[in-house]
Amino acid sequence: MNLSKLKPAEGATKSDKRRGRGPGSGQGKTGGRGHKGQLANAGYKRKWGFEGGQMPLHRRLPKRGFNNKFRVEYSEVNLDRLNKIPVSEIGPKEMVEFNLLHREEELVKVLGKGQMSAPKTIKAHAFSQSAIKKIEESGGKAIVIGKE
Repeated sequence: MNLSKLKPAEGATKSDKRRGRGPGSGQGKTGGRGHKGQLANAGYKRKWGFEGGQMPLHRRLPKRGFNNKFRVEYSEVNLDRLNKIPVSEIGPKEMVEFNLLHREEELVKVLGKGQMSAPKTIKAHAFSQSAIKKIEESGGKAIVIGKE
């Protein structure tokens, strides 16, 4: 197979209409643009969302909600998933290793779903109260690490 000899499938392409080449072409005189006006002139480009002067849809609809630029997003990990990791000390690095996180740089919050069967030291950026309680009941430690 030679990439330089590739062609589109038969009937997949059409030749362009030759506009403005006399009345015999069917696209002579005004070149299929109608008569006069803004749309008929060269260089015209319609603005995005323009509706002919009518108030555009994106301005007619009400604004809704609000984005808090100070919000901190955490990736959540439950205790039942951490319990399956066969390591006694678990941090973001181990969570990435065992596919609980995508990247080590993510902020992690440990939630209290499930139980801890063995004492483990867990390092995360945040913990729920129930998670701290269950970790300490099993004899482990919940260590809060800084948000670098």
